[in-house]
Amino acid sequence: MSSNSANEFTNDSSSSTEAAEKPQIEPIRMPSVEEIKGQDIWNNCAVRSVVSGVMGGGLGLAMGLFLGALDNPIMQEEMTGRQQFIYTAKQMGRRSWSSAKTFAVMGFIFSAAECVVEKARAKHDTTNTVVAGCVTGGVISARGFEEEF
Repeated sequence: MSSNSANEFTNDSSSSTEAAEKPQIEPIRMPSVEEIKGQDIWNNCAVRSVVSGVMGGGLGLAMGLFLGALDNPIMQEEMTGRQQFIYTAKQMGRRSWSSAKTFAVMGFIFSAAECVVEKARAKHDTTNTVVAGCVTGGVISARGFEEEF
């Protein structure tokens, strides 16, 4: 009886090591027609830039609402609760609109520059991101310089 159970134990351990040695290989799945069309649409620089601009605007809107709510009125002691509320609401609106425009422009320019550089270089690496960041900073700085004068 003991020798029989010992044989069963060795047979079980050898079959489990064979199963562990053979990794499960999954077959490669080809993309569907819809997936290929989706990739082609997303690889379009105009689509990618517009989507990034819209998402940047949404982020700027949320940040403006949050930061606008943190502003305290200068004459806080002399204002009633209603006046403080109205002031804060207006400040949130101004901040959110300003931040939304800024972030939308940043997202649009960055995404467009990155996409154009990537297409021109025919490479997808961090150099594209660095160049796009430099272009974005330069454009926003030039735009701010014009508004100053």
